[in-house]
Amino acid sequence: MNLPTIKQLRYFVALEEKGHFGKAAEACFVSQSAFSVAIREFESQLDVQLVDRTNRNVTITAVGREVAGMARLVLKDLESLTEVARGNRAPLSGRLELGVIPTIAPFLLPRILPALRKAFPSLQLYLREDVTRRIYQQLMDGELDVILLALPCDLRNVETMILFRDRFLLACQESTRLVDPHHYRYEDLQGESILLLDDGHCLRDHALSACRIRGLDKVSRFSASSLLTLIEMVDADLGVTFLPEIAQGSPLLIGTGVKTYTLEEASYREIALAWRQGSARSEEFSQLGTFIQSTR
Repeated sequence: MNLPTIKQLRYFVALEEKGHFGKAAEACFVSQSAFSVAIREFESQLDVQLVDRTNRNVTITAVGREVAGMARLVLKDLESLTEVARGNRAPLSGRLELGVIPTIAPFLLPRILPALRKAFPSLQLYLREDVTRRIYQQLMDGELDVILLALPCDLRNVETMILFRDRFLLACQESTRLVDPHHYRYEDLQGESILLLDDGHCLRDHALSACRIRGLDKVSRFSASSLLTLIEMVDADLGVTFLPEIAQGSPLLIGTGVKTYTLEEASYREIALAWRQGSARSEEFSQLGTFIQSTR
């Protein structure tokens, strides 16, 4: 079987990312004519059309997008294979691309990054912050090595390492009359008094589930696009919300009148690392998880 070359895979991934033959050729340090020939040979070898050339803009076909995703994974595995073969790469060194959700990043990363840099000075850590569904897709496409997220979540073909439980706390304006925070009862909440993040943020779903919010009659029709906006709305006493425990003492709450209170019922989400099944760096990711557990 005549298999694609590493060069062909790299060229096609560059084309899919840049969306332009000239820019992709420049990124690969070759002439545009040589680049175009290589892509045509790649298509001929696979006997499939990867690129639609009917107009000036490059359009990657559906099959092409799938091939590009698989090519990224192959290139990642080849990089890992080379590192393992060398046998002298220190753990947690070299390039590591970490995806993290926005309801974890501002609270956990400032605590662990300084210690991580000190313990592993050769680690080149690149961070990407986005909602769960996007960093998961980027992980499966080979754009990220490992992701830091909250469970429960529907994940397939990944290995997960649960790091710790993150309890939910009742958060409200300290002088609010919407709730008695010292004797909180869900039944006593007024209609539409619970403020949450927009759909698409897993914290919304986790709060609805973990905090046993039964029915949406007590959930406000207004929602926030970020935690900063959510806290500002609570500070204005437009409603109450449920914040993760790791948010306590964060800059987002400093200077506001928002106070947090422990809930009697055990309500929590689980913070975890996830990576692709069978990754050659599984042991390294487990070591990263252990380090986070010890320094958070």
